Amino acid sequence: MANRPPAERAFRLGGLVESGSVERTTASDGRPAATFRVTDGAQTISVTYSGVLPDLFREGQGVVTLGRLLPDGSFRATEVLARHDETYM
Repeated sequence: MANRPPAERAFRLGGLVESGSVERTTASDGRPAATFRVTDGAQTISVTYSGVLPDLFREGQGVVTLGRLLPDGSFRATEVLARHDETYM
């Protein structure tokens, strides 16, 4: 969080999905969408995603997202991987 990457640079963001933070909606194009917060225990960041979340996606579980940081400090994910045991799917 202290060294923010440039807005045009995609990167991976990982951590736990914060309990009580998941909100599922429908995007204007009819696709499913979601907002949730990811935390590493010290810092928390809001994530938006448009698309179908993985079956293993749950609050309190590990995720890795790929996307970009927005000017408002939130993260727009283009891909979400959910943790299953020691692997991400």
